[in-house]
Amino acid sequence: MKERIITGIVAGVLFLSIVIYGKWPFSLLIFALGTIGYFELIKMKKQDVFSPPTVIGLLLTWLAIIPNDWSMNMFQYGIDKSDLLIILLLLLLSYTVLTKNTFTFEDASFVTLSALYVGYGFHYMHEIRLMGLADLFFPLFVIWATDSGAYFIGKAFGKTKLWPEISPNKTIEGSLGGVVCAIVVAVILSFVLTLNYSVIYLIFVAILVSVFGQIGDLVQSAYKRYYGVKDSGKILPGHGGILDRCDSWIFTFPIVYLLFVL
Repeated sequence: MKERIITGIVAGVLFLSIVIYGKWPFSLLIFALGTIGYFELIKMKKQDVFSPPTVIGLLLTWLAIIPNDWSMNMFQYGIDKSDLLIILLLLLLSYTVLTKNTFTFEDASFVTLSALYVGYGFHYMHEIRLMGLADLFFPLFVIWATDSGAYFIGKAFGKTKLWPEISPNKTIEGSLGGVVCAIVVAVILSFVLTLNYSVIYLIFVAILVSVFGQIGDLVQSAYKRYYGVKDSGKILPGHGGILDRCDSWIFTFPIVYLLFVL
């Protein structure tokens, strides 16, 4: 527990400092988190990290992460980001033929889904930060409130299992408690942060963030259970890997971005 608390404080202070400062350190952080998250998924499947498919998947991850404003400057000659994504996907599929199907279509699908899932999750985190610091803080604090509320309320009142086949410790009472805490924090943030949205709309966003954040957590639990691992990685002592901490983020940031630009 002591190790977990120390890691949480140190990592939290460093993370928030970079988020607040923004600019190139934040962009570098996003690419680093995306890269580590991608390799955590690759290692779960016990796939060779130095194999051509893994390298192609890494390029897919980086390409997905690239912010929209970078894309406009990088792709000015009749080719855009989606064209390169298709080329990399075709290379990945071609590798199934070159290996005489020892690297299968299912393997290629895993690499593609891993790259796009992680890459676009962190891409939208970057896009939301460009919208403003308050726009990023809102979903982050709502997610943290959901996690804390679900844990403590689940511990105190949880009796009915939410999805025991995937995550045996989660309860319906804890899940609902997380949503309630998310709503409370959303109302508080509507007065604390400078956001160009009504309180009602922020509550609506908070409910979706809370629900889909918990789904993102369950998705990561399903991954780990399927591949027989306890944590996605060991980079954060006492906490596990990057995906153990960011699973809710990368699942909800695309949704938050769409809701904030409507």
